[in-house]
Amino acid sequence: MSAPNPRNAVRASIAINPPVLPESEKLPPAELFGRDIFSLKLMRERLPKSVYERLLLTIDNDDPISPSDADVIASAMKDWAIERGATHFTHWFQPLTGVTAEKHDAFLTPTHSGEIINEFSGKMLIKGEPDASSFPSGGIRSTFEARGYTAWDPTSPAFLLKSGGRYTLYVPTIFLSHTGEALDAKTPLLRSQEAVSTQAIRILRFFGNDRVTRVRANVGPEQEYFLIDRRLYSLRPDLILSGRTLFGAPAPKGQELEDHYFGAISPKILAFMTEMENRLWALAIPARTRHNEVAPAQFELAPLYEQINLAVDHNMLVLKIMRDTAAEYGLACLLHEKPFAGVNGSGKHNNWSLSDSEGNNLMDPGPTPWKNSQFMVFLAAVLRAVHKYGTPLRIGVTGAGNDHRLGANEAPPAILSVFLGDQLTDVIKAYSEGKSDAETWRGGAMTPGISALAPLARDITDRNRTSPFAFTGNKFEFRAVGSSQSIALPNITLNASVACALDDIATELEKIGNGDPDKAARQVLKKVFEEHLPIVFNGNNYTKEWEEEAERRGLPNYKDSVTALSYSTSPEVKEVFTRHGILNERELEARQEVLLENYIKVVHVETKLVQSMGRSTILPVALKALGETAKLVNLPKPAGATVNPGEIHYNSLYVHCSKLTELLDKLDKTHVKLDALEGVMNKALGARDELIPLLLEIRTHVDALELLIDDSEWPLPKYGELLWQ
Repeated sequence: MSAPNPRNAVRASIAINPPVLPESEKLPPAELFGRDIFSLKLMRERLPKSVYERLLLTIDNDDPISPSDADVIASAMKDWAIERGATHFTHWFQPLTGVTAEKHDAFLTPTHSGEIINEFSGKMLIKGEPDASSFPSGGIRSTFEARGYTAWDPTSPAFLLKSGGRYTLYVPTIFLSHTGEALDAKTPLLRSQEAVSTQAIRILRFFGNDRVTRVRANVGPEQEYFLIDRRLYSLRPDLILSGRTLFGAPAPKGQELEDHYFGAISPKILAFMTEMENRLWALAIPARTRHNEVAPAQFELAPLYEQINLAVDHNMLVLKIMRDTAAEYGLACLLHEKPFAGVNGSGKHNNWSLSDSEGNNLMDPGPTPWKNSQFMVFLAAVLRAVHKYGTPLRIGVTGAGNDHRLGANEAPPAILSVFLGDQLTDVIKAYSEGKSDAETWRGGAMTPGISALAPLARDITDRNRTSPFAFTGNKFEFRAVGSSQSIALPNITLNASVACALDDIATELEKIGNGDPDKAARQVLKKVFEEHLPIVFNGNNYTKEWEEEAERRGLPNYKDSVTALSYSTSPEVKEVFTRHGILNERELEARQEVLLENYIKVVHVETKLVQSMGRSTILPVALKALGETAKLVNLPKPAGATVNPGEIHYNSLYVHCSKLTELLDKLDKTHVKLDALEGVMNKALGARDELIPLLLEIRTHVDALELLIDDSEWPLPKYGELLWQ
């Protein structure tokens, strides 16, 4: 007797056993918010006034912390954590793996009398020493050069996370090699923040603003994700090990009815969202918006804007808390950019703007932008950054997962362009032509035609959901970022590119002088807008016509990650990162190697999964079905019948079984051949050009077999079950 099909058992369990959902905390958000962070309020209560004031200067103005102050802060931090039940602390950092890292140490220290004391000094707060050779480093560290350092980032608050019934104190840090190079995402992020601030202040000084002390980039990342039943997830090795389904025929119903987007949220999902939000609010993460996304089983969480350093840290915590909370609610959270073929994948829309120390949004056009020279200069800098320094931006969203999404009719294409809307485009065209009568700003109101409803205010720009880089009223939405990706690299590249563009424009303005800053700005802006108008496109980015038009405009189209990463060490890209010390050449070359290695490893993991699942999961079931169907081939046909259905079914099964066997053998040989190649670029090209096409071809035959084989025999949960539970 054959073994029972686990998929059938799971389906039966789902049908008769509704999930038992844990209870969420009932505290109001105001009491929850910030409960688990060492906040400014706690610092003010627990630190001496002079230490607290100096710490504020560090947070606000980047002044360094003295060792004596660090001792006082560490002691207060330890006391608070222990009062909350913490036993350990960890330096929490973001190595080049794309995820976070942590090594836990207990507070306790034995004494000579055999007792223990709780210890956490300023030295322990400020510096840690993890092994640097076990993380990706692009050759900066090797096994015999293992030392690395973590250093406290006081601009991001320490926080508590609970696991196993106890809290651990997490201290956000940077991560450096023994020789001083950045081995993480946060160090260049903080450098890029300083660079964009320095160059933006030059512009503000030119316009007579001597009060501003800093400029910060602010980010609000909209996070898309899928949730599926964890029992079904556990039967899919491809989902567990690669994050996406490598096989799967389309479900009878996908997203074609467009009924999931903004639909009613099911009680099970709403319970998960409620608990997830509680945990985020306790960490002062301002999660605000939740809704169903376009694809079935897909959802979105959107926070309010925060200073970029906090936004990056918080998004990494969001990803962790999503996964952890989902598991407790019997769900699996999928963060891959394309976990299911045939329905929309997931992105992370990176809403970016600049604000000064007085709270002014430098990307706000105001009611009359054609008269707002300062805004027009910052707008010009963004256009120049995307046009002249666009290659780093494309490199910032590379990844094997994102390659499945970029360019599909669900995401922006790989061609970078900027959407401004017709009105703002008219304004910059007028500037480029030297005109001063660009008063084409049309807002106004719409009348719904219903007596009881007042007129609705109309925004000055529409939304273009096909644009990779869209102006949405007072910020830019970088829509090409992948859902699983840390937002650090996209924002490092964005800050670096904008800093270079601001530097270029500030230099031109300073040559003219600020006797009449508006007149000088118009003189420079005429040239800048004329040069960079080709980057502006307000139409449908999905069309073939735009691809052809972009080529005529000279806009690059790096269709895949390997192509984009081949430009990582080009002079243009080096200039963007080295001009303001965001990355040196060694750090830049290391990141190219790490990103290429990651691409190769992802494709090779998928290859090994297809080899394993194809031979041990799919072929046995397919060959069994082929054998059963063979018994029907020679059955006599009824009188007058011209077709033997069994023979037709057998032939179809035979074709796909034989082709699958042939392709798996070819995949084995190709994999061995490519694994022996020398050089990371050669291996990446081989993965892109030889392995990926083979994986796609194998999938077509497996998906065809899924539709031919008895449903009760098919071993893998199908799309209809995964997406519609």
